[in-house]
Amino acid sequence: MLMKEYRICMPLTVEEYRIGQLYMISKHSHEQSERGEGVEVVQNEPYEDPEHGSGQFTEKRIYLNNKLPSWARAVVPKIFYVTEKAWNYYPYTITGNACSFLPKFSIHIETKYEDNKGSNDNIFGSEPKEEETEVCFVDIVYDEIPERHYKESEDLRYFKSKKTNRGFLQEGWISTQDPIMCSYKLVTVKFEVWGLQTRVEQFVHKVIRDVLTLGHRQAFAWVDEWIDMTMEEVREYERATQQATNLKIGTFPPAISISETQLSSSARSGPNSAPSTPLSTEAPDFLSVPKDRPRKKSAPETLTLPDTGRRDSLFKLPSFFSWNSSPQPE
Repeated sequence: MLMKEYRICMPLTVEEYRIGQLYMISKHSHEQSERGEGVEVVQNEPYEDPEHGSGQFTEKRIYLNNKLPSWARAVVPKIFYVTEKAWNYYPYTITGNACSFLPKFSIHIETKYEDNKGSNDNIFGSEPKEEETEVCFVDIVYDEIPERHYKESEDLRYFKSKKTNRGFLQEGWISTQDPIMCSYKLVTVKFEVWGLQTRVEQFVHKVIRDVLTLGHRQAFAWVDEWIDMTMEEVREYERATQQATNLKIGTFPPAISISETQLSSSARSGPNSAPSTPLSTEAPDFLSVPKDRPRKKSAPETLTLPDTGRRDSLFKLPSFFSWNSSPQPE
């Protein structure tokens, strides 16, 4: 298991970004999707949590078959996807990703937002941990992104918002920018396969960092498109975009409920370490052993790969991860 804390500053307020993140996630997912590939929204509905208040539960399927290396496509099902479940209690969210083909692989992301420059060292609690968590500051302006994702219109060195008059972010912008906020993300990657664990977990963190950099810079690059939206308007945009994306990747549109109906407290349950959630949308138990499988005392399972001398036999993860959240880079 490899855990890192990412801190991503943005020239916005936390209240502004509440709209911006919903718009960005929907538009980004639609842009990255194509026939048979992309993000299908299975469920998206509001609910009430006794501790965190009003929230939104989303379940997505991220189809990745064509993005896998050739050796993996030969052994995985023709329709291959990662399941992502997210609980959004803005300004706090929790996201889990799991893959049925790789049961020992999981990603868990806990996110909090604050109006500061990334200076809160105890945002996820001050209790001592078994080992120190690496803190990674992400600069949405000057950190590199994969070349295939670069767009001149989204280069924040040369972008200025017409509606907010913010932009042309130069070196040292985090120290001088006002307003400014920070997205804190505690990311845990787990891949329990002997001989590959360290390499894979480090690679996944590289992919996640690329996704976080791209998504947050797009959120500001698109600010003039969403800054005047109300929550009702962005939810309607989210609904329409999700349905269009589902059709784009060739799936039937799901029944998405955006009503104000709240679930009763008796319909929720969840582990003590995560927010309470409805029984039908139980939070991912990313650190536990399945109850119907006894814990093995032997070493973790070994994954045997084909000819390691071939370039296409190296273990690679798909370049697209969804948001929170995954993601959605090589």
